[in-house]
Amino acid sequence: MDSVETRLRYSAENCSIKGTLEIVGERWSLLVLREAFFGLSRFGDFHQALGCARNLLSERLAKLVAHGVLERVAYQEPGQRVRYEYQLTEKGLELLPALIALMQWGDRWTTGPDGPPVQVRHRDCGGAVSAILTCEHDHH
Repeated sequence: MDSVETRLRYSAENCSIKGTLEIVGERWSLLVLREAFFGLSRFGDFHQALGCARNLLSERLAKLVAHGVLERVAYQEPGQRVRYEYQLTEKGLELLPALIALMQWGDRWTTGPDGPPVQVRHRDCGGAVSAILTCEHDHH
């Protein structure tokens, strides 16, 4: 990061972290995204997995849709009314590295003696996935 003097010349109001947190920085929003990455897409499934109040879940889903992180897509079971599921958009999919980084931090600093409850693995080779910072020249 830049020096303190350089940092103080910029406005905190025009901060990308602040803008991101305004969209996804609430606990339930991040947990909705976690479940979406695990493949959940229906309101009832989110509700069962998260256990939060239905109105709270509705608000979080609506906010993520309004900001283009999730998309509401109609579906209909035979003989049933039209319902909606929530699918990650390109914008939403781009949050995966941030969620992996948060999970990685939690694995190191918040897990109990049994270790992390979940390990994300690469679909093709089975290797553990981790978030790593690199510069444009691929230096770590």
